[in-house]
Amino acid sequence: MPIETEAQFTDVYRAHYEDVLRFVRRRAHPMNVDDIVGETFLTAWRRRGELPDDPRPWLFGTARKAMLNSQRGMRRQSALAVRVQRAGEAFGARPQAVDPTAHADDRMDLAAAWQSLAAADQEVLALLVWEHLSAKDAARVLGCSRAAYAMRLTRARRRLAARLGSATAVSPVLAANH
Repeated sequence: MPIETEAQFTDVYRAHYEDVLRFVRRRAHPMNVDDIVGETFLTAWRRRGELPDDPRPWLFGTARKAMLNSQRGMRRQSALAVRVQRAGEAFGARPQAVDPTAHADDRMDLAAAWQSLAAADQEVLALLVWEHLSAKDAARVLGCSRAAYAMRLTRARRRLAARLGSATAVSPVLAANH
């Protein structure tokens, strides 16, 4: 999908800006979000003739690379800063009861388990749960084969389940095969 006009690029920007912004907000330090998103779309503008038909995974991959570059200057342990307070919603742990605190312990367990995962496991799971990418598109974001992504996802699911105490504690979203 080579982009030849500014109007075409504007359409791509409008269609994907919010997704890229959310993608970066979940992973980068709040002070770096605007710079990373800006750098992502600047790269897209510079390489507009090379954009694929579905630029979303390409934009996520470009944003990921920009984040990795940004993180080199920061502590290595903050490779993936995810807003865990939304984890309960993302993993389908919405309370069914009227009492909003009914599942607080489950959400706290999930948050602790999530934080204990390696950054690479968080990234693999987040591409599935938060970004709703197919295995093929997630593999493109990570720069690996679909098979490699599937293996990483399987291992990350197992590690999360082990931290939660049982495989049944993992949400259906994570258990689904993609």
